[in-house]
Amino acid sequence: MITDWLEFWDNPHFIYVSARHKDVHYRLVATDIAALVPKPDARVLDYGSGEALHADIVAAGTGELMLCEAAPSVRAGLEKRFADNPKIRVVAPHEIARMPEHSLDLIVMHSVAQYVTPTGAGVLFALFHRILKPDGLLVVSDVVQPQTAAATDAWTLLRFGAANGFFFAALWGLTRTLLSDYWRLRSHLGLTRYAQAVIVDKLAAAGFTAERAPANIGHNQERRTYFARPR
Repeated sequence: MITDWLEFWDNPHFIYVSARHKDVHYRLVATDIAALVPKPDARVLDYGSGEALHADIVAAGTGELMLCEAAPSVRAGLEKRFADNPKIRVVAPHEIARMPEHSLDLIVMHSVAQYVTPTGAGVLFALFHRILKPDGLLVVSDVVQPQTAAATDAWTLLRFGAANGFFFAALWGLTRTLLSDYWRLRSHLGLTRYAQAVIVDKLAAAGFTAERAPANIGHNQERRTYFARPR
């Protein structure tokens, strides 16, 4: 992950405009991921999980769920939150690099690609190819398209807020975001964006056959999800 973005996520921020927003966001993401778990004893990796408030929803249908998070403070929070759940294991990125070959059934990298350089994404995809079973599935989701403007993300947040009881908090949160480190970083560093052909080719270079999924994980359907299977 780009260092400045990692430092941002490792400190208090206002991306979630209210407790209600954070709760429904993570619940929706967890529900969407849970629907992709292929079997009850599956070993699943959520790479770049964030706070994963409702990871127990995913874990309930798996043999093991690994939450991999690079930000130390977020990782510590995960360890505390799920200390009593025997199906959930919290890991750091360097631990993933040491995993045995072909040991996972499902890998999900949700809302991470935009904060990683294209070179870094290629390295991750090659790692995932090594640790994913031959019949496994890699899901790369919340991928930002080249033409998507910040205003589009704002509009989708307002609609999500209106549907889930935090519309006015979303209005205030967007104003606060314009004055925050997030907006400074997004303006300065930008987000890594991928046209469909580009990310399909990048996954192919790592040994995957990829296709666009019917819907994106989470609320923002202006972004895209890709399913990739080892060749």
